[in-house]
Amino acid sequence: MRYPEGGGLTAERRAFREGIRLQAGQRFAAGEKTAVIAKDLRVSVRSVERWRRAWREGGVEALCSAGPANSPTVTDAQFTVLEEELGKGPSAHGFDDERWTLARVQMVIRRRLRVSLSVATVWRLLKRHGWSWQAPARRALERDEHAVELWKKEVWPQVKASRRRVTAGSSSRTKPASR
Repeated sequence: MRYPEGGGLTAERRAFREGIRLQAGQRFAAGEKTAVIAKDLRVSVRSVERWRRAWREGGVEALCSAGPANSPTVTDAQFTVLEEELGKGPSAHGFDDERWTLARVQMVIRRRLRVSLSVATVWRLLKRHGWSWQAPARRALERDEHAVELWKKEVWPQVKASRRRVTAGSSSRTKPASR
């Protein structure tokens, strides 16, 4: 398993496991017992039972690998459509200002691509395709540097100050000093 790299199996390991399941399928057709198959293939009896049930319901095709479990839910073609939509800007999608937030991108994906993703998945999707968080290119024209410095010197120390009492107290709830 490749847990440090995000989990799941490598393609080789997935193919190896599929081969074992297909061997089991051939032995199912030959009428062999579950316990014998499990012992010979060095797998659990429960796995062989699960494979036999799948084989009965769907044949050998049911034993084939379904591919990686964490395949992206948005294809490259869909992401191209998403990039075009994001290029139009937030106001084209009915948002008040020109900021793309993850929640807004999530909403565009849901509306345009008909795919429901979590905010964390949207972030991973954007990051995987080279998108990053937005930072303003310049400071706002309305910013008053003098007022900011004054706030840092006068207001911030009061806000930052601890709200605890300076007087000695007691950790006991029964003593009057703790109230």
